[in-house]
Amino acid sequence: MSNDAAVTANPQAVEGPGPEAPAHGLGASLPAADSRAKTEGTFPYASDLWAEGLLWGALLRSPHPHARIVSIDTSAARAMPGVHAVITHEDIPGDASYGRRIADRPVFASEIVRHHGEAIAAVAADHPDTARLAAAAIAVEYELLDPVTDPEKAFAAEPLHPDGNLIRHIPLRYGDPDVTGEVVVEGLYRIGRQDPAPIGAEAGLAVPRPDGGIELYTASTDPHADRALAAACFGLEQERVKIVVTGVPGATGDREDPGFQLPLGLLALRTGCPVKLTATREESFLGHAHRHPTLLRYRHHADAEGHLVKVEAQLLLDAGAYADASSESLAAAVAFACGPYVVPHAFIEGWAVRTNNPPSGHVRGEGAMQVCAAYEAQMDKLAARLGLDQTEIRLRNVLATGDILPTGQTVTCPAPVAELLQAVRDHPLPSLPKDTPENDWLLPGGPEGAGEPGAVRRGVGYALGMVHMLGAEGTDEVSTATVKVHDGIATVICAAVETGSGFSTLARQIVQETLGIEEVHVAAVDTDQPPAGPAAHGRHTWVSGGAVERAAKMVRTQLLQPLAHKFGMSTELLQITDGKITSYDGVLSTTVTEAMDGKELWATAQCRPHPTEPLDESGQGDAFVGLAFCAIRAVVDVDIELGSIRVVEMAVAQDVGRVLNPAQLATRIEAGVTQGIGAALTENLRTARGLIRHPDLTGYALPTSLDAPDIRIVKLVEERDVVAPFGAKAASAVPVVTSPAAVASAVRAATGRPVNRLPIRPQSAVAAPHS
Repeated sequence: MSNDAAVTANPQAVEGPGPEAPAHGLGASLPAADSRAKTEGTFPYASDLWAEGLLWGALLRSPHPHARIVSIDTSAARAMPGVHAVITHEDIPGDASYGRRIADRPVFASEIVRHHGEAIAAVAADHPDTARLAAAAIAVEYELLDPVTDPEKAFAAEPLHPDGNLIRHIPLRYGDPDVTGEVVVEGLYRIGRQDPAPIGAEAGLAVPRPDGGIELYTASTDPHADRALAAACFGLEQERVKIVVTGVPGATGDREDPGFQLPLGLLALRTGCPVKLTATREESFLGHAHRHPTLLRYRHHADAEGHLVKVEAQLLLDAGAYADASSESLAAAVAFACGPYVVPHAFIEGWAVRTNNPPSGHVRGEGAMQVCAAYEAQMDKLAARLGLDQTEIRLRNVLATGDILPTGQTVTCPAPVAELLQAVRDHPLPSLPKDTPENDWLLPGGPEGAGEPGAVRRGVGYALGMVHMLGAEGTDEVSTATVKVHDGIATVICAAVETGSGFSTLARQIVQETLGIEEVHVAAVDTDQPPAGPAAHGRHTWVSGGAVERAAKMVRTQLLQPLAHKFGMSTELLQITDGKITSYDGVLSTTVTEAMDGKELWATAQCRPHPTEPLDESGQGDAFVGLAFCAIRAVVDVDIELGSIRVVEMAVAQDVGRVLNPAQLATRIEAGVTQGIGAALTENLRTARGLIRHPDLTGYALPTSLDAPDIRIVKLVEERDVVAPFGAKAASAVPVVTSPAAVASAVRAATGRPVNRLPIRPQSAVAAPHS
């Protein structure tokens, strides 16, 4: 099961619209327009595209994590029949390095290889096998260098990059450093390298244009940013580069890394022919960014009643060879290092460093997930030290609206953290296996597991998590949308990419709600449209959804003003319902189609949330637009002799602001929980001295449907955020952040072991003596 796939392990948790629910508009469980095509396998993805005169591309990647390139000989590849082009760093007409935040990553390595799988050259040929054979025929002489794979050693190591090994350091200082608590607990924690593992590997088609420009057909999640990078690399004006977004086969992080798109475009420009490039699963693992492996040291101080006094922490993020999104991930980790708790004094040191490990970048919940696992383990330790219940220690410290984060920012959005925790605490626990003898007991390890029922212990654990919404630290968040109406059909034009987040469905619902028009189409996305920004942090629900709403309201005004003027009333006294326009007093009643009278109405609008600011030299600043919270109770069965674990149930309560599409929201939450379970138990892209071991879906263990527990959505708190359009909050990242910590807490409860590493290894789940 890929990380982007939603699991409905408990179908009862997903309820469609009831008798009183609307059939369309906001609040309806409107299905996605493309759901049938995707289910039947007829939906076109980039790997399905074709063009006349098509050539096939292939990349040569480094087999070493760190090496000096002595020479590159392409003559054998160029001489092969059917090969049309071979390109290296010498063939790049524009910028030879790229990066969405810092341009520190070469398109093709020229002098130094800095990670396993780094691109060296690219080939275009008339058959995919020919392209791959030609890439393999390129002779590269390497001088092997010792890889730096321990991020702690990166500080003293020789620079791996001209920019040095330190990408960012954030020292957060809040309160009095000399304050101490009556009770002190410490911990050292390690979080592994989770891969986004999309269900479809990277693929793209590049088509050169007669004017010397190019069109790239890819599953980009931020097409305008990708266009800017491509134009700079190709040496072209941005207007001569067009990105057309194809179907996105799953995205829980950045899709179609530019390191994949740029060689594709260069090959098409060099040959003058369309070129198609499809990654194997191994290439996908080698090329795209992963979650940051993180080392965390914590010290929590509390008083005798369990109230937090001070938190001290050191956070070290392994960025891999290049910066990518490491600065943003570090900011989230440092800002949320104390969790959704009131902490009067906090001193956090955070670093992101370069190594020769695989690249790290944006993966759902980046930064926040790693620290959540650590601070929740610390809360469990405090509870045990003080003899308090797991939930009681948390309830004594939870954040609420009006409290202040360690960054100095006041929590102005709804923060019903206590309500969420109480909801999962009070939800009935699943029955023990001995209470249901008519059912087969699925032992940890599966129905054919070697464990004995007498060795199985049940554990219950809790976790609270938080994430920020939209970009942070001064990111200019803006999106533009156009709504057109003609012949009773509405069309939404917005460059917000549908990644599985449900934006296309939401856009239809917004227009249905505002204009009363049932038939709404969402145009395909390309860079001829105004930018809408990346698909991350719930921003399209907020920013792009807000732009669609504003444009629809402008069209509504255009539609109603002539009628209001004719009948001598304000447009506010008219309403649109089910395609009919009526006045408050019943004098006016007509249809939207009749009111349009054959005209085309359209409007374009933008949405830009209030600005944020970067964290200063002490880690202080109003860095975030909004926050979302989640509470999860995990129930696990652990074979304390073998260390095998089965997650029995996950009870979820979430702060959602407003439910816009009940079925879609439940699916997003379930998908997030399942991805988090993978991070907790199975998913770790393992390396040996920088080399990725088993870069495939056999060696990288994704959770399957058999691993998915009952996921009970026990409460959705609808306390609207007044500054957000519709009052809704991001839904899918915060359960990813929270569920690994909840599973670890439950395993601690079952075994008495500290569980300080994710994913949890079997030896960490073998019961402690006298447990």
